[in-house]
Amino acid sequence: MGAYYLDWLNLFFRWFHVIAGVAWIGASFYFVWLDMSLQKPPEWKAKKGISGDLWAVHGGGFYEIAKYKLEPEEMPKTLHWFKWEAYTTWLTGMAMLSIVYYANATAYLVDPTKIAFTNIQAIAVSLAFLFGSYLIYELIVRSRIGKNKLVFSVTIFILMVIATWASYQLFSDRASFIHVGAILGTIMAGNVFFGIMPAQRALVDCVRKGEKPGPDVAALALMARNRSVMNNYFTLPLIFIMISNHYPMMYSHAQGWLVLVFVGVITATARHFFNEKHLGRNKPGYLIGPAIATLALVFWMRPAPIVAAPAAPVTSATTSTDSAMAGAASGDEAIMAVVHERCTTCHAAQPTQAGFAAPPAGIILQTPADLKIHKDKIVVAVQSGYMPLGNITKITDEERQQLVAYTSGL
Repeated sequence: MGAYYLDWLNLFFRWFHVIAGVAWIGASFYFVWLDMSLQKPPEWKAKKGISGDLWAVHGGGFYEIAKYKLEPEEMPKTLHWFKWEAYTTWLTGMAMLSIVYYANATAYLVDPTKIAFTNIQAIAVSLAFLFGSYLIYELIVRSRIGKNKLVFSVTIFILMVIATWASYQLFSDRASFIHVGAILGTIMAGNVFFGIMPAQRALVDCVRKGEKPGPDVAALALMARNRSVMNNYFTLPLIFIMISNHYPMMYSHAQGWLVLVFVGVITATARHFFNEKHLGRNKPGYLIGPAIATLALVFWMRPAPIVAAPAAPVTSATTSTDSAMAGAASGDEAIMAVVHERCTTCHAAQPTQAGFAAPPAGIILQTPADLKIHKDKIVVAVQSGYMPLGNITKITDEERQQLVAYTSGL
């Protein structure tokens, strides 16, 4: 019964997470576009301290938008802040990490073929890995490295590659992808909480006090903008990680960590195309390159051809149709014995595996007909090693080969 309520919590926080994420990403994309699309204002606006303006039409009306270099002439009565979208996305994401990966660590977090953590150990390592990675990022962004965009970007890329590789040494393949996403999400939320919001508060406080913002406030504002742009480049890799749960071929690849690095580069480069376009620079190479790289990735990741099990030799000319059918039935029984022992603890109408109130993804594997319906998914999941989760049921390599060969021939 506990698994049933966990599923409801998972559903609620996943839904809430997506809603908050859409709001945050939408606001982030909009303000990056807005900031990069601003035009030089007319002289009368420039004299009022406006550094750029923009006209837009949407929803049947015209909008005139202006950005001040630092402070307006007076504080407006109503000032809109954008922060809770980020905080809510991160909080619901951490809730999901706890509900899915911590509450059922044996199935989702631990891979005993890598490191045989206990559940408590795995959770502790996960939290240390997540917040330790963020602490390193924050120290770097506040150091002299953070003041040089190129050096900072290269440094963060190298550290993310290391973190991606390290996650694959510590956790299950699926959890490894999610932990890299959690690091990106924590950095993005941290950029808002520790960088962007303090800069905005300092600027607003100066205006409220009637003071001229000094160089320190201007420096904070510049760093806030840089953090916002960093978040912009992290967004597409993070969205990919969010949906990758549905595609075991990605995270269960033998070089899954390298796959994720490639995808991160591809998606961030594609994002750069749009940022350049916002600045009026149309550079299609930033889209063509990722498209070619994606095709190369598809080709490189393709699974090895499946070799079906050889048919049993015919030893007698009197072999009848009945005996052939009996042999097929025997083969079905042998395979179903493997399936019932290794798969249906979870993939049954009423799972017996702790932590599952319903079959994962609604896939039931209790009859040969079930195997035929889901044969393509079975081949990918079994051949990649993704299933059974954490190899809880101790399926052998020989059984994997038998199951793949059998389902491929259905």
